[in-house]
Amino acid sequence: MNFYFLYKSLHLISVISWMAGLLYLPRIFVYHSETKNIETSETFKIMEKKLFFYIMNPAMILSWIFGILLIHSVGLDNITSLWFKIKTLSVFLLTFYHFYLLFCLRRFSNNSNKNSSKFYRVMNEVPTILLIIIIFVVVFKPL
Repeated sequence: MNFYFLYKSLHLISVISWMAGLLYLPRIFVYHSETKNIETSETFKIMEKKLFFYIMNPAMILSWIFGILLIHSVGLDNITSLWFKIKTLSVFLLTFYHFYLLFCLRRFSNNSNKNSSKFYRVMNEVPTILLIIIIFVVVFKPL
């Protein structure tokens, strides 16, 4: 059996799930940073924690695992290509962003958030830009 298509399918499912979380969590942070109500704040904390630990973390880990399995299944020839280097850098930046969101989540859970809702609105664009870069370099594979 050719595992390439299985790995590719599972990689895409994982990445879509991960991206959904990377786009949604900062949006929750926007609303959380605007609330003054303690009960609403506690509800946001539960939502943020469940989204991060039950959806985003497993999706990120599975994205990495199936991505590495894809590389292994097609061989290491692509790792010297420019498109692969750009994609890898973008994935590392997404991973860094993922853990930055964990830092923000912990600040909210400790009631020590210092960022405005505008900050989180801007931060919400980071994964979109990286996703666009990743898709274009994977589809067009420049040099």
